[in-house]
Amino acid sequence: MTHLYLIRHGDYIGEAHGKLVDHGLSPLGVKQAKLLRDRLAATGEIQADVLISSTLPRAQHTAEIIAPALGLPVVQDPAFEEWRNEDGSLSKEQFLTMWKEVPREQRPYFRWLSTGENWVEFNLRATSALQRLMHEYAGKTIVLVCHGGIVQASFTYFFGITIHQLQRTDIDTDYTAITHWQVFTREQGWQPTFLLERYNDRHHLEGVDLSVSAEKPDPGWDGRASL
Repeated sequence: MTHLYLIRHGDYIGEAHGKLVDHGLSPLGVKQAKLLRDRLAATGEIQADVLISSTLPRAQHTAEIIAPALGLPVVQDPAFEEWRNEDGSLSKEQFLTMWKEVPREQRPYFRWLSTGENWVEFNLRATSALQRLMHEYAGKTIVLVCHGGIVQASFTYFFGITIHQLQRTDIDTDYTAITHWQVFTREQGWQPTFLLERYNDRHHLEGVDLSVSAEKPDPGWDGRASL
């Protein structure tokens, strides 16, 4: 049986000087990731064979924090980056204005940047990367620290639905939440069965004071994940 655990990154510093950026986790994000690390260390609920992370800072930072609980190095993979629809040249207001001006039915095909991806292209990249991952680590337990868009793409991949069908639903994954897919074969010669064992598991954050007003950004993270 193959197990795939998708973990969304923690809250992050996503805007600076009026532009969209990624400067790694915010103090709140660091606290969220540490709570997840402590949960995984205490419960041992995930016995992973490999820990993979998107190459974006917010995912790398999260992966580095939880890595000690899994006892694994972080392997970076750019194929699991979030939808490439901004490069720091747009403000949040500019992006949202453009988003609202595009008709809903055209959004999957619209590029916010000429050098970026539309949603269809992103979904193809993400599902292709998931297919490769499931083939390379068949029979293993995989932990992938990634993004909300990658978690959403996993629904189109495992359930075999299109992104147009997915638009009729809302998949809003919380920071540091766990999504667990299982892949198994019931009998010899049968096609694999995909089981969504759980989605948006954030029990480590429930009932916890997440106040971080007096905290400073994590001084122990320098923006580089181990290979």
